[in-house]
Amino acid sequence: MAASELYTKHARVWIPDAEEVWKSAELLKDYKQGDALLQLRLDDGTDVEHKLDPKTKNLPHLRNPDILVGENDLTALSYLHEPAILHNLKVRFMDSKLIYTYCGIVLVAINPYETLPIYGADIINAYSGQNMGDMDPHIFAVAEESYKQMARDERNQSIIVSGESGAGKTVSAKYAMRYFATVSGSASETNVEEKVLASNPIMESIGNAKTTRNDNSSRFGKYIEIGFDKKYQIIGANMRTYLLEKSRVVFQADDERNYHIFYQLCASAQLPELKVLKLGQATNFHYTKQGRSPVIDGVDDAKEMVNTRHACTLLGISEPYQMGIFRILAAILHLGNVEIKDRDSDSSIVPPNNAHLTVFCDLMGVTYQDMSQWLCHKKLKTAAETYIKPIPKLQAVNARDALAKHIYAKLFDWIVDHVNKALRSTVSQNSFIGVLDIYGFETFEINSFEQFCINYANEKLQQQFNMHVFKLEQEEYMKEQIPWTLIDFYDNQPCINLIEAKMGILDLLDEECRMPKGSDDTWAQKLYNTHLNKCALFHKPRLSNKAFIIQHFADKVEYQCDGFLEKNKDTVNEEQITVLKTSKFELLVELFQDEEKATTPTGPPPGGRTRLSIKQTKTRPGQTSRDHKKTVGLQFRNSLQLLMDTLNATTPHYVRCIKPNDNKHPFTFDPSRAVQQLRACGVLETIRISAAGFPSRWTYQEFFSRYRVLMKQKDVLNDRRLTCRNVLEKLIKDQDKYQFGKTKIFFRAGQVAYLEKLRADKLRVACIRIQKTIRSWLLRKKYLRMRSAAITIQRYVRGYQARCLAKFLRRTQAAITIQKFQRMYRERKRYRRMQAASLVVQCMLRAYMARQKYQAMLREHKTIIIQKRVRGWLARLYYKRSLEAVVYLQCCIRRMRARRELKKLKIEARSVEHFKKLNIGMENKIMQLQRKVDEQQKDKKAMTERLNSLANSYSVESEKLRNEVERLRLTEEEARNNSNRINTLLEELARLKKELCDTQRDKRIIEEWADTYKMETEQLVAELKEQNSLLKIEKDDLNRLIQEQNQEMTEKMEKALAEETKQLECELNEERSRYQNLLTEHRRLEDRHDDLKEEMTLMVNIPKPGHRRTDSTHSSNESEYTYNSEFAEPEENAQGAEDVTKAPLDMSLFLKLQKRVTELEQEKQSLQNELDKKEEQAYRARAREEDEQNRVRGAELEYESLKRQELDSENKKLKNDLNELRKALSEKSPPGVTAPGSPAYKVIMEQLNSSNEELEVRKEEVLILRSQLVSQKEAIHQKQTMTEAMPCMEDVRKMKDAGEITQAYIALKESNRLLESQLQTLRKSHENETEVLREELQSVKEDNNRQQQLLAQNLQLPPEARIEASLQHEITRLTNENLYFEELYADDPTKYQFYRISLYKRIIDLMEQLEKQDKTVRKLKKQLKVFAKKIGELEVSGQMENVSPGQIIDEPIHPVNIPRKEKDFQGMLEYKKEDESKLVKNLILELKPRGVAVNLIPGLPAYILFMCLRHADYVNDDQKVRTLLTSTINGIKKILKKRGDDYETVSFWLSNTCRFLHCLKQYSGEESFMKHNTPRQNEHCLSNFDLAEYRQVLSDLAIQIYQQLVKVMENILQPMIVSGMLEHETIQGVSGVKPTGLRKRTSSIADEGTYTLDSILRQLNSFHSTMCQHGTDPELIKQVVKQMFYIIGAVTLNNLLLRKDMCSWSKGMQIRYNVSQLEEWLRDKNLMTSGAKETLEPLIQAAQLLQVKKKTDEDAEAICSMCNALSTAQIVKVLNLYTPVNEFEERVSVAFIRTIQIRLRDRKESPQLLMDTKNIYPVTFPFNPSSLALETIQIPSSLNLLFLTRV
Repeated sequence: MAASELYTKHARVWIPDAEEVWKSAELLKDYKQGDALLQLRLDDGTDVEHKLDPKTKNLPHLRNPDILVGENDLTALSYLHEPAILHNLKVRFMDSKLIYTYCGIVLVAINPYETLPIYGADIINAYSGQNMGDMDPHIFAVAEESYKQMARDERNQSIIVSGESGAGKTVSAKYAMRYFATVSGSASETNVEEKVLASNPIMESIGNAKTTRNDNSSRFGKYIEIGFDKKYQIIGANMRTYLLEKSRVVFQADDERNYHIFYQLCASAQLPELKVLKLGQATNFHYTKQGRSPVIDGVDDAKEMVNTRHACTLLGISEPYQMGIFRILAAILHLGNVEIKDRDSDSSIVPPNNAHLTVFCDLMGVTYQDMSQWLCHKKLKTAAETYIKPIPKLQAVNARDALAKHIYAKLFDWIVDHVNKALRSTVSQNSFIGVLDIYGFETFEINSFEQFCINYANEKLQQQFNMHVFKLEQEEYMKEQIPWTLIDFYDNQPCINLIEAKMGILDLLDEECRMPKGSDDTWAQKLYNTHLNKCALFHKPRLSNKAFIIQHFADKVEYQCDGFLEKNKDTVNEEQITVLKTSKFELLVELFQDEEKATTPTGPPPGGRTRLSIKQTKTRPGQTSRDHKKTVGLQFRNSLQLLMDTLNATTPHYVRCIKPNDNKHPFTFDPSRAVQQLRACGVLETIRISAAGFPSRWTYQEFFSRYRVLMKQKDVLNDRRLTCRNVLEKLIKDQDKYQFGKTKIFFRAGQVAYLEKLRADKLRVACIRIQKTIRSWLLRKKYLRMRSAAITIQRYVRGYQARCLAKFLRRTQAAITIQKFQRMYRERKRYRRMQAASLVVQCMLRAYMARQKYQAMLREHKTIIIQKRVRGWLARLYYKRSLEAVVYLQCCIRRMRARRELKKLKIEARSVEHFKKLNIGMENKIMQLQRKVDEQQKDKKAMTERLNSLANSYSVESEKLRNEVERLRLTEEEARNNSNRINTLLEELARLKKELCDTQRDKRIIEEWADTYKMETEQLVAELKEQNSLLKIEKDDLNRLIQEQNQEMTEKMEKALAEETKQLECELNEERSRYQNLLTEHRRLEDRHDDLKEEMTLMVNIPKPGHRRTDSTHSSNESEYTYNSEFAEPEENAQGAEDVTKAPLDMSLFLKLQKRVTELEQEKQSLQNELDKKEEQAYRARAREEDEQNRVRGAELEYESLKRQELDSENKKLKNDLNELRKALSEKSPPGVTAPGSPAYKVIMEQLNSSNEELEVRKEEVLILRSQLVSQKEAIHQKQTMTEAMPCMEDVRKMKDAGEITQAYIALKESNRLLESQLQTLRKSHENETEVLREELQSVKEDNNRQQQLLAQNLQLPPEARIEASLQHEITRLTNENLYFEELYADDPTKYQFYRISLYKRIIDLMEQLEKQDKTVRKLKKQLKVFAKKIGELEVSGQMENVSPGQIIDEPIHPVNIPRKEKDFQGMLEYKKEDESKLVKNLILELKPRGVAVNLIPGLPAYILFMCLRHADYVNDDQKVRTLLTSTINGIKKILKKRGDDYETVSFWLSNTCRFLHCLKQYSGEESFMKHNTPRQNEHCLSNFDLAEYRQVLSDLAIQIYQQLVKVMENILQPMIVSGMLEHETIQGVSGVKPTGLRKRTSSIADEGTYTLDSILRQLNSFHSTMCQHGTDPELIKQVVKQMFYIIGAVTLNNLLLRKDMCSWSKGMQIRYNVSQLEEWLRDKNLMTSGAKETLEPLIQAAQLLQVKKKTDEDAEAICSMCNALSTAQIVKVLNLYTPVNEFEERVSVAFIRTIQIRLRDRKESPQLLMDTKNIYPVTFPFNPSSLALETIQIPSSLNLLFLTRV
């Protein structure tokens, strides 16, 4: 078909546009050959005319069908041209938020300027192991492809990341390295992958800076080789750098920054260790303030500094080296602030004592004088002499800046060397993957030497890229064996020759640099003379003689010649370098050493490195090295050639980064900028090469599936290839438009679109025909339905009308009758109402007139009373005023008279007579006082005499006073009590009087209030009665409301309880999951430890001849609950003692015991220290007690010795009896002597009974002895307490009697008080002691009663239980005693410590005695059993001997069946200790699960092991129990480690481990488990050991086996899930295959080797049948199935979320059908209650989301309510990925997706996109008792367990 035939009406085309680059338009009429105009209509409805080029007559580009828009691979588009590529990228970026797109072998990455959640560990795991075309485009897919090709092809790989500054190159390279570090891991424990990632912060800090286009722009190129070993694990890395932008150190443009490290240093200047650098704000330094943008939004430089230092530490750069680096960087900043001034026009000078230069010299360790001199001078050398010349200011500033750049470049190289040394591995490298992060093609307004080198490198990379693309195309055509012609593609070799060939631009530049007077102008003239008009790619600007233009592959670039020579030379003042070399700063000297003599941690990296600087190396004074004569251009060319050789030796992978806009706005697409970059990065060239050949490729099966609708039935043949060939010959006449390969059909550009058009037309015609038929059928069906309905309606309407008429007549008659009676009733009622109203009016009128008359009379009476009262008040008021006036007059007159009298008295008082009268009285008083003094003196003498007499008589009366003290005290107390009582009574009386008055007053008030209240109450009663009815109504309403609220509250509480229960269940599951994850990690560490130990065994532990040694650490890494069991073996020699092999150690028990031992040791040490301190203090106190203690202790020891002697004698007696018994049995006796009833038999039984009785008596005596010892110890302690108190009391009495006699009379009361207080103290102490003794006596009585009860109970118990009960009782008693004494001695820790020590000693002695007795008892029991067995044998033999041979011969033999008496088996298996390893070997290690599962009962190994364990418990052999359980657990672990990948083995031992665990629970003796047993099973319970801890061990082991089983099942199912659930068409013909590009996916049509849904179901059936055969618990099977269904759902959903081609309506139908098949399988297996269906809910909702309508707000609401199991990110992702397969489907609009996001923004959920496929639900093992009786179990001979004996 001709291309012009496609330009028909409604065809869509692309036309150029100035703003949007390309615009979409639609043809309004068909194009005819020769038309010069096209009638078009734009998308906005505007009609335009498009003129065709009259010369070329080229038609505009056709637009691809909508179903092809948004493809993952651009080469899948039918029309491959620039507008199609641009539109596809825009749709994916803007609408679907997809930043990655394939373009053939290139990954196009558009910078979103936003953090996206697509780089997590879950995404890495999803892409790991996948083919590159199986998932959506991603940087991880490219990394996985390179990693896979490296492992598969054993060829080194390269990932080339290029793009403009700000396009995201560094981030892409970083994510690629993160992928390698995560997927491969490191081969050693040195965490090489962490070091590889840690190199990024360092290189970004010293090599990245903020530019106008990017906040974190890499200002250098780097190539990182990540090395791998033979196992393809990371072992190291190496970095090469290219073209560091040194000029940024000294100059930055506006809104740009210097390198990050400078700003990080300034932000951290306040740190103590950095204060010596004397830094400040970045705005204080010339080198960091030129861009006027020192801060980046959202970046904390101080925090970044911490990250940089941490990365340095991780990479081995020590703290001193880090400080050295910071010193050099700070020195560079200070150097930039050194001010240089003009001295004159030809010279300059640094001002003296310049602060910044001083700091620079101090930091760099050089002299200020030398540096200041050589900053302003230079040395000139001639053949004859050398002289120093000053330089002007401009040259001095340039020299200063050149020095700063040179130092920074040297430091940069030194850091790179350190990083390479840290990343280098000592292990040999097997292969590597290189990541090239290099600058893209650059063109600015002013382009200089840097842009020239960058574009030169891009020319070389583009040439390599073109050759690789062409090579791949050629290989594809040759592989498919189709005829092909050489594809013409752009070859940029002429441009490369222009730059690097002989007499090229670089060659001429180097030549000009060697000229003495070379300049940029002369170099430009040479360029013009050499290449102008001779090379088509070289041009000269019209208006400039200092510039040239080169036609690069991407665009024309004009370069300015200014600065080319200087940058190419990169000269630095050698004298300044010499000064730096003489520095005392070691790191600075190290930077400028020769490379071969450098002491840096690393040598030069392989392949060298390109720098802008030239290394200055001194060979001898006055002469430079030849290496330093190399120019920058030459070095860059050599390193670039080396890079190209490396890339050519590897398989390249390309990542092209695109910058969508210059404003850094998130998800904003600028078409003009994007097109410019697409042209520059080679993407369009890839498209052009693909379009020149056959870009569309289909397999025959895919073509047949897609275009089956275009075929007729007769065209369909069995041979798909022949069918496709016949159809294509009919559909496309031009055979050059397609080619048939071996497996694919190749189409030219545009042919797929034509086929899609034919398919759409065919489907449209079919749809019209189907619609016509269906509409006809629907309308006829509707007509018939309407006709039938009309007839029915007519029938019912006519009947209804007749009934209505009859009803009307009846109602009319009834209405007349009703009206008659109603009118009569109304008139009668009106009359009665008028009569009643008249009577009421008359009554009210008469009452009103009476009330008016009464009110008038009442007012008149009250007026008279008021007049009476007012007149009386006025009279009283007048009387009071008159009385007050009279009284006032009297007061005034009396006052006047009193004043006159006072005046007279004053005059008389001054006269002499008055004084005489006064003196007469005074003399009489003096005489009286004198007589009184004399009388007192006489009394004094009498008192003195009386005192003397009292003193003489005190000695006689003191004894009487003492006797009367008690009486006086009692009397005084009684008097005091009486006085207190009297005072109390008086107070009570006064209080009562007062209360009486108050009561009377209150009574009057209350009476008044009562009257008032009565009136108010009467008024309120009426109101309350009225309100009562209202309250009743309200009460009913409230009751109803309360009931409703209660119901609501009940519902809320039930709901809250359900939610709380659900939350608690979730928390419990999380805790179980956390615990089981810890078990998984523990198991992983165990396996790792085993592997390391095996490696060490192979490498180190080589056995010597004649000496075999078992590793003492063997199995030390087993389960932390494995119990330790050590076997003591006799020592044959010294070397044999070292060869003892320890059993596996139980880490949990060991840690517990170790902790307990540590605590005991600490307690012992503290007690010992305290004892040493208090020993000297307590020595004297103990000396007084020793005599009495010795006596008591002697009695105790004597009593103990007597008891021991008695016990020894009894033991000897028992031994003698046994010896006699042996002799009696050993002697030959006639038959029947040992028969029951014989004398020997009676003697044996009597001795046996007596031995048992004596044994019980001795045990009781031991217990009595212990109790007596304890009671005697307590009595001794009480006596000691009393003896210590008595001397104290005597001393008190002596002190009281001494020194107080001489002052008896004066201190009588004081002594009485003292005596009274002491007596009270003694009484209290006596009462306390008495109470204590009573309590002790009561406790002793209670203990005695308890002992008697326990003794009576113990006597009724069997011997074994009696011993345990006695021990338990003794432990309880000692514990109580310990607590009692602890409380008693709480105030005296020394005594308590003595008591503890003595108690420990006593307990140890008693335990030793008890152990001896127990050993003796066990020995006697064993001997008795042996003798009883021998007796039984003798009885049988005796009976046989009693039968004579003659009787046997003579008796006739009758064929009678003699029944054999079955033994009463106890369900136990006996084995010897040395057969334990054989048991484990035959039953665990060498057992084949398949034979056991088919032929024997389920769980047989578990039953056998438990029966062996029961026997060990029966014989009370704890060591045997421990070793059996330990060997069993270790054996199961060993077989699982050996055959852990075999599903049957893991399932078999999971079932048996659970059964063994259930047996331990069922026969543990606990009530909760015994209730499920039969009486016979309860008799088989364990009797001697509590194995609860081992149950926990087995539970943990079962969890580990379960997790291993899940892992094995997951590994089996994993390859089937995606193919069976997504790719396979279970419903044939529903989904059609879309065209694919070069990144070819696996066909969704099932081939012979692919998996289908039936494969998954068959595998699930196999899993289920195997678990059922092994006897796995049903609940455990449900949990396994639930886990498997979760894995199926999670893997399917994750793949769906990462595959755009799977998100379609038809695929949703396929998924729902597949899920229904899985549900049907669950129903068949009765597993619907397992919760497996619920795990598929996210997948079901995703499938529904693909099928529901997605247009209106109602659809959005329905989606939000339906998809509650999907997260918001997953819903949005599915909607973004939704892709129509046919033209009848529509895409989801961006507005609808935003509506969904708005509705779901309140959801609180995890932002994680993918489901965690590694999640394992916590497993539980519900108790499942067995009904099988142990005694009925038979051991088959096939197990080789003949050494086991049934008991």
